[in-house]
Amino acid sequence: MRAADYTTAGDGVFKHLREEIDGIMARDPAARSRLEVALCYPGLHAIVLHRIARRARDAGWHTTARLISQIARSLTGIEIHPGATIGRRFFIDHGMGVVIGETAEIGDDVMLYHGVTLGGTSLDTGKRHPTLGDGVIVGAGAKILGAITIGRGARIGANAVVVADVPADTAVVGIPAKPVIPRDRAETRKFMPYGTPCGEIPDPVARALTGLLDQVTALQARVGELEADRPSAALPRSTPTPLETVASHNGGMHEAQGESR
Repeated sequence: MRAADYTTAGDGVFKHLREEIDGIMARDPAARSRLEVALCYPGLHAIVLHRIARRARDAGWHTTARLISQIARSLTGIEIHPGATIGRRFFIDHGMGVVIGETAEIGDDVMLYHGVTLGGTSLDTGKRHPTLGDGVIVGAGAKILGAITIGRGARIGANAVVVADVPADTAVVGIPAKPVIPRDRAETRKFMPYGTPCGEIPDPVARALTGLLDQVTALQARVGELEADRPSAALPRSTPTPLETVASHNGGMHEAQGESR
């Protein structure tokens, strides 16, 4: 069942509630029981209320749908537009400050942390919000803006700002977000807390600067080799600096005074 069918199915609001709870428990070691998740997890409350709001919107009750979404926002701190399409086992961890726009599309097994924004960058009434593939993890505070596509299994680092498509199985960090782990690495297929690699993170800017420094070092070494190969007579006589001129003049004066003595 695709995300749109799952959201609007006749009994789709509560039919898979146990599956939603099990998905949360599988990804949050702090969850101790299904009852705890059902009562204490605002991410679950937000998605259940969103599915009700989506049903109301699809039935043509647009004001009612927005009212339900506003109630959910007041109760959970999570704002999901009734028009957003969300797949199965969607998990918002901690929840507070999450904003999901009207034309956003979210696949199955997606995980968002607090402070995430799936926002639009256009005033058009068409598609203007991101599309997240299955298994995407978006770290805390990340902003994904515009009608872009985040590929299946991608990882968005905490506080990243994403304004361009992200290929599948790729981890990105920074402002604007840049890839830090190649697609063929296995790390992206594993759970990545907050969407951020938790080891040594290769900084793209630092990597570029290191490359430039390596080139400068190589050029300096080559210049040294060329100067060493040239005949000493052919080397131009360097012009003495003002300090060297003064030191030479003072040295001459001391020698003259010593002879006069």
